[in-house]
Amino acid sequence: MKKANHKKLLVLRFSALGDVTMIAPVLQEFIEQNPNIEVYVASRPFMGNIFKQFPQIKFISVDLNKDYKSFFSLFKLYKELKQYNFDYVADFHNVIRSKVITTLFKLNGTKTATLDKGRTEKRALVNQENRVFKQLKLTTERYADVLRQLGFNVNLKHKIEPKSIKEPKSIGIAPFAAFTSKMYPIEKMKIVATKLAKNGYKIYLFGGGKAEIDELKTWENFNPNIKSLAGTISFEEELQAIAKLEVMISMDSANMHLASLMGTRTISIWGATHPFAGFLGYGQSMDDVIQDESMKIRPTSIFGKDPKKFKNYDYFQNLSAEDIYEQIVNKLEK
Repeated sequence: MKKANHKKLLVLRFSALGDVTMIAPVLQEFIEQNPNIEVYVASRPFMGNIFKQFPQIKFISVDLNKDYKSFFSLFKLYKELKQYNFDYVADFHNVIRSKVITTLFKLNGTKTATLDKGRTEKRALVNQENRVFKQLKLTTERYADVLRQLGFNVNLKHKIEPKSIKEPKSIGIAPFAAFTSKMYPIEKMKIVATKLAKNGYKIYLFGGGKAEIDELKTWENFNPNIKSLAGTISFEEELQAIAKLEVMISMDSANMHLASLMGTRTISIWGATHPFAGFLGYGQSMDDVIQDESMKIRPTSIFGKDPKKFKNYDYFQNLSAEDIYEQIVNKLEK
C-alpha cells in the first residue's frame, strides 16, 4: 500500500558490479531531492549487498540464472513486479531483458524511460582512424538523465562523502581487473606496494577468487605493513574496511566504484580504457588518474575487451613501478 502522496519508482540494472554500484549515489541524491518517491532497485541477488548501505533504497532480488533464465520467464518477472504498483520504471541497463520488462510496463500505462548508453560517441572515442577524443558524459549523469526523462529534477553533487573515520596513512590496493588490458602488471604492482609499505603506509590488499587470494597472501611476506584482506572477510566487512582507508589504489574496476560508494578517495590506473568514456568513479578527480597520455592508440576499448588488433598489448610499457610509486606519493602529499 502506498503512503499518501507517495509514488513508486522501479530501477532496473542487472549487471555488472561496478555499473550497479554507480547507481547508489545517484539514487541517494535523487531521494534527497524527491522525498515523496519510494525507490526500488531490481538486480541480481549479490547486488543487494551494495544497497544495504542505503536503507531508503528498497532492493528486489532477481535471480536471472535460476528463476528467470528463459525469454518467457520475463513475463513471469513482469507479473511479479507489477504487484508493487509502480508509477515509474527507469531502465538503467538498456539490454534485451530490461527492455522487455520496460516495454510491458509501458503497454500497461506506466511511465518509463531508458538509458542512452552513448554508443555512437563511445565508438568514435576508440576509433583508431578517425578518433573523436573528448570527455563523454559521465555514466552517473546518464543514469540521472533517465530520471530527468521521467520528469524529475536531479542535480548531482559529484562529491564523495566519507562514511567512516579514516585510519591514518592507510592505503588499499586492488590490483586486479576483469580484463588484463586494464591491469597494471602484477610484478610491477608488488614493487609499488612494497615501496609504499617501506615508506610507512599501512597497505591493505583487496581481491577475490582463489587465484587472487593466493597471490595476495604472498605479498604479506614483502613487508609487515602489508596485509591481505582477500578471502578473509565478508563483502559487507570489505566495504567497511574500504570506508576506513585514506585512499584506494585501483585499476578501472569495480573497486574504484566501491571506494566511491564508501566515500574513499581513489587513485586509479588506466590501460586500454580511458576516463573520457565516462566511467571514472563517482566524485573522483581526474587529478587522481594515472595513465600513459603519450600512448596515442589509447583508448582501444570502452570496457577493456581488447580488439584483435591489440590482443595482449602492453598499455603500461612506459609506466615503470618507480613512475607509479612517485605519482602516487606526489598525489598523496599534495
